[in-house]
Amino acid sequence: MGLIARVRAASRRRDAAHAIYTTLVERARSPGFYRDMGVPDSLDGRFDMIILHVILAMWRLRAMGGEGEKLARGLVDTLFADMDRSLREMGVGDLGVGRRVKAMARAFHGRILAYETALAEGQDSLAAALTRNVLASTGAAPGVAGLLADVARLRAALADAPDGDLLAGTLSLPGPAAWQRP
Repeated sequence: MGLIARVRAASRRRDAAHAIYTTLVERARSPGFYRDMGVPDSLDGRFDMIILHVILAMWRLRAMGGEGEKLARGLVDTLFADMDRSLREMGVGDLGVGRRVKAMARAFHGRILAYETALAEGQDSLAAALTRNVLASTGAAPGVAGLLADVARLRAALADAPDGDLLAGTLSLPGPAAWQRP
């Protein structure tokens, strides 16, 4: 593949990663997570919901191999570029941005391991991981039932998405399931 073809492919991948990321963030910011499921409506709560969505999409893309793996890397790069931009918009200085992005990267990689292990172990383990990572600061453990149902819906939608659509950056996701605390 020539240089121009590689540059075009990288540009298409970057555009696709941005489009997928935008779809994931829009869904992660759905008010139902915060209003109905007890996810903290805070910087940390929103970050946790975004990275949960990105992790699930990243695994789906990696399962495709080849171009999907490259797109998964682009998705993660897009996440951290957005976090860097957001911190700067909030007025965090250059020195503080690097430190905070490193902390976010550690949290991201920790969540990858936690969710990967939890999914392999089953629903109880996933419920514990979601409670610990997403709901801990609000003590909204009852909201975990809604999050479990939503993770299942999101995983199913990602599994059903055609590879070609994903590689093109087209991702259609269901909204979060309506759920009310008992």
